Amino acid sequence: MRRSRFTEEQIISILKEHEAGVPTAEVCRKHSISPASFYKYKAKFGGMDVSDAKRLKALEDENAKLKKLLAEAMLDNAILKDVTSRKW
Repeated sequence: MRRSRFTEEQIISILKEHEAGVPTAEVCRKHSISPASFYKYKAKFGGMDVSDAKRLKALEDENAKLKKLLAEAMLDNAILKDVTSRKW
């Protein structure tokens, strides 16, 4: 997946700038982002603080690790079932 060129802290500062009353078009032009990206950031990080965003990132990382472990365990289980089901 492509990484954003902005960190969570920068995205939250952009959203706070918009909440302060700066029009969306001006914020997008100033930070060189498209309105679609702005609204995507707003949907994901709207109403968050920096600490909340860091916690969200940590939870997403932990979730990815757990999904990988589950997939590996299911694969091992399927291999063992296949081996034991064969007739010798």
